[in-house]
Amino acid sequence: MTDDGPIRVLVVEDDPVAADAHVLYVGRVPGFVAVGKAHTGAEARRVLDRTPVDLLLLDLHLPDVHGLQFTRSLRAAGHHADVIAVTSARDLAVVREGVSLGVVQYVLKPFTFATLRDRLVRYAEFHAAAGEASGQDEVDRALAVLRTPSPAALPKGLSGPTLERVTGALRDTSGGLTAAGVAEVVGISRITARRYLEHLVDAGRADRSPLYGQVGRPELMYRWVPQRR
Repeated sequence: MTDDGPIRVLVVEDDPVAADAHVLYVGRVPGFVAVGKAHTGAEARRVLDRTPVDLLLLDLHLPDVHGLQFTRSLRAAGHHADVIAVTSARDLAVVREGVSLGVVQYVLKPFTFATLRDRLVRYAEFHAAAGEASGQDEVDRALAVLRTPSPAALPKGLSGPTLERVTGALRDTSGGLTAAGVAEVVGISRITARRYLEHLVDAGRADRSPLYGQVGRPELMYRWVPQRR
């Protein structure tokens, strides 16, 4: 938290569905509050000019500017808000450039609430550090809070490899799949497939709608939410 209250976060993300999800995620972490959202660099700049912001949750691939170029322009204009970069890119050259501009964390898409919560909690600990360090060990500990995040845990009973297979099956099918369809493709039970699909829905990476025209209770059709990157 800041001296005046919770850490104020601006969500900058061009995908409206993802932006709404990220705002909700931020609001679920104690000590943080989302003070706004923007879908372009220009819109984010307008918010920053009128609203105090401590932290940007910044998509690097905005429609009007690259996130790092945007960050560079903010620094030149005297804006000092920290940045957690959100991206689907895995280019380490971009990561190195971001570090030089004050990007304190990277979150790779698609991510879960648990992943973002971990980064925010660690950032809050780093942000709260104040005063003069007693020595090198204390400096190292302060930086380690940001640089050594623990792996975000999946919900109980879900595994990373199976989640990747379910994600791949859904992403590679343009028309969507039911839980039964995913179960057949991946080789798991229908009930297990539905648990993974619901997890993707909760993470904002899939949506669902009833599949009508059947006898009895309609099945749900799951579709991948494109990242537009």
